[in-house]
Amino acid sequence: MNLREKLEKHGDFLLGVELVSTRGTLTETRAARTLAFAEELAAHDRIDWVSFTDNAGGNPQLAPAALARIVRASGRDVVVHLSCKDFNRNALESEAWHLASEGLHNLLVLSGDYPGPGLAGAAKPVFDIDSVGLLSLLANLNAGLDVTRPGAHQSARLAATEFFPACVVTNFKLHENEVIPQLLKLEKKLQCGARWIINQIGYDSRKIHELILWLRSRGWGHVPLIGNVYVLNPAVARLFREKRIPGVVISDELAAICEAKSREPDRGRSWFLELAARQIAIYRGLGYRGAYLGGIHSRADLDAVLALADSFSSDAWRGFAREIRFSRPGEFFLYAEDASTGLANADRPNTSPSTRRPSRNVTYSYRFAKAVHAAMFTPGKGLWNFGKKVTASARDPMQGPRLLRAVEKIGKSAMFDCRDCGDCSLPETAFLCPESACAKNQRNGPCGGTRDGLCEVEDYECIWSRAYDRLAHEGRAEQLLEHAPVIQDQSLRGTSSWANTWQGRDHLTRKLSVPPAAAPVPVTGRGESTVPPSTPQTAPSSPESPPDTTQPS
Repeated sequence: MNLREKLEKHGDFLLGVELVSTRGTLTETRAARTLAFAEELAAHDRIDWVSFTDNAGGNPQLAPAALARIVRASGRDVVVHLSCKDFNRNALESEAWHLASEGLHNLLVLSGDYPGPGLAGAAKPVFDIDSVGLLSLLANLNAGLDVTRPGAHQSARLAATEFFPACVVTNFKLHENEVIPQLLKLEKKLQCGARWIINQIGYDSRKIHELILWLRSRGWGHVPLIGNVYVLNPAVARLFREKRIPGVVISDELAAICEAKSREPDRGRSWFLELAARQIAIYRGLGYRGAYLGGIHSRADLDAVLALADSFSSDAWRGFAREIRFSRPGEFFLYAEDASTGLANADRPNTSPSTRRPSRNVTYSYRFAKAVHAAMFTPGKGLWNFGKKVTASARDPMQGPRLLRAVEKIGKSAMFDCRDCGDCSLPETAFLCPESACAKNQRNGPCGGTRDGLCEVEDYECIWSRAYDRLAHEGRAEQLLEHAPVIQDQSLRGTSSWANTWQGRDHLTRKLSVPPAAAPVPVTGRGESTVPPSTPQTAPSSPESPPDTTQPS
């Protein structure tokens, strides 16, 4: 069986291992060592796939396909990471054709870390599209990409690809306005074609439990969910504590334990390996479909972790789950704590977003912008007909009348620090500009890299946290990502976004199509609810009665 068949048709608990690529060609010592270890993993009878990163941490490294195709030739499944930080949409499509041609169909789709230093300094980030846009692109490739030329008499489609894309989610966030947008974006990724999920690194069993409960409550319980198990060491623990790895953080309590273990004779190796084994047991007990191991650098460490995991009794995970709950003070949870298990109580959801107090993010300028937008851009009402008429008859219809264009430029620049992209997302991001206020130009929800609500690149609050506050205050949190997927049209840059909206040239009127067959279909009877994400429905199982893992969830 290949990885797709194992995940979709069988209930075995699977194991994958992540390897980080290195800088230089395969002739370099480190690259050759990584490849040798990858081949050793591929021959391991317990490992179901080997995963290769794409410029992890934003650092330039050997392309993952170079390593993956060699391991794939041995007949073992591989997963290739594909991120948007270094490629525009054309390069991503090109790379997708390359991977398909090499038989590399299993992809982990990411927006990616902000680019780090390369030749002669820092690299310029791309982020032409994000993970939602890339999943939409892959869905169109899987359906047979329509390449019909304008005016052609016959439609033309390319042969369909067979990509099996995964996505990543993190609910190990501190604030409500980080956690809920992450989960809403996960749902959008699934709607746009993600077929399985890997969670981010984290060390809190209650949050691990909440994620699977939330998926079931939303009708996505059938989608395979893989648990991230990163084998810590003292140096990596310090990096996580200092928030130097985007999207990953550990609590002061866990950091102190790691520091204490580093002073033991084996520098904590035995404790770190057992922690990883216990996490595997927790994921298995909670009904996850597998574990994704990172931080593994030798066959000896891998075998030690697996041997420990095998040695535990079938219900030992319950005790481990009580122990591995390294949350931070004031951390937001979707559910109340279950006193009997220390995990999430599916019958006691946390407070609905609609009852939250007004936030400082609900400003007068936001309310003013909303009112002006409604007056100008509601089809058939207010100034809509006037705007449509005057822009169509202007000397330059792409700019509209000069005076109106000047008002647009000055007003939007002053209020939103507008960058004149011509394909405006302001009404979809609660009137926060994704170009000027988001380092990654994320238009389909937040990336996973926020640091306690702040952007991973700059020390300002993430626009999606701010947007969530605005919509939650109005009781519209569920609508945060209704607009997605969005892929910005770069050909409109420098033109009037007002004219483009009135004349139907922007993404608002040319909605990106995602083939329905590409997206998983929610389970009948559980996918129709629109219950707010922080008031989940009761899940079908609890940690006291773990789901039967002999069949897919």
